[in-house]
Amino acid sequence: MAVTSPRSGRLPWGRIAGWAVLVVVMIVTLFPFYWMLRTSFSSTRSLAAGATDLLPVDFTLGAYRRVLGLSSTAEAVAEGGSSGTVSFWLFLRNSIVVATVTTAGQVFFSAMAAYAFARMRWPGRDAVFMLFLTALMVPPIFTTLPNFILIKDLGLLNTYLGIVLPHLLMTPFAVFFLRQFFLGVNASLEEAARIDGAGHVRIFFRIVLPVSKAPIATLAILTYITSWNDYFWPLLVGKDESVRVLTVALGIFRSQTPQGSPDWAGLMAATLFAALPMIILFTMLGRRVIDSIGYTGVK
Repeated sequence: MAVTSPRSGRLPWGRIAGWAVLVVVMIVTLFPFYWMLRTSFSSTRSLAAGATDLLPVDFTLGAYRRVLGLSSTAEAVAEGGSSGTVSFWLFLRNSIVVATVTTAGQVFFSAMAAYAFARMRWPGRDAVFMLFLTALMVPPIFTTLPNFILIKDLGLLNTYLGIVLPHLLMTPFAVFFLRQFFLGVNASLEEAARIDGAGHVRIFFRIVLPVSKAPIATLAILTYITSWNDYFWPLLVGKDESVRVLTVALGIFRSQTPQGSPDWAGLMAATLFAALPMIILFTMLGRRVIDSIGYTGVK
């Protein structure tokens, strides 16, 4: 005869409570994104009257038409929107150029610096690395003014190079992140390559980089997202429309308030368009980011 456990008939209250908390956290986390969607599909003129409505107020695609430049000024004003426009495709191109160049340069040069700190032996290496890491404790705002003066003296204001240059070479976090993984690369691979006559350059490109695809991809994703969302520095050195990025353009679009209040529907639609590439990128590659963070714990 089967023996029935006295606990078998009880509900797993602990698991139920855990799932309940998880659902609440997910709702709280995702609700701002839903509210952004709800606002973007609403009419700006009617938003004040239905401020507490959970569904779009006077459902319309006018905000998306305004952002993409498909509606006339009269149509925009009729819906309570801003008479200003966003050169969305131009600003999208600028953001892609800035984020791509910054990511490529930072990942490449940080990988070379990390290799030098992890796999090459030279006098004072560890002391220099510790000194290098102290830059993590310096708030970025402290270097903004010197960088701005330097970019101005070089005549690089309102240029792509002026925007990407301060972050193009490397960052302490990027070097630290890759160094921790490079320290765990099997030394026998290097020894075998040295026996075959390979030098540091060949070892770096033919051995270290191929076995480090996961952390390098993770760093590239994090760098791309950070560069895409940057606002203050592009605002300082990239005021010209030809190099203006999306984050700065959204701030300017918000200030175009001829009717006394921001075009919230248009602003939310533009914000959704600006965030969509990053949401897609992180959705596709987020698992790799989570898995690769554990590599930094290698001694």
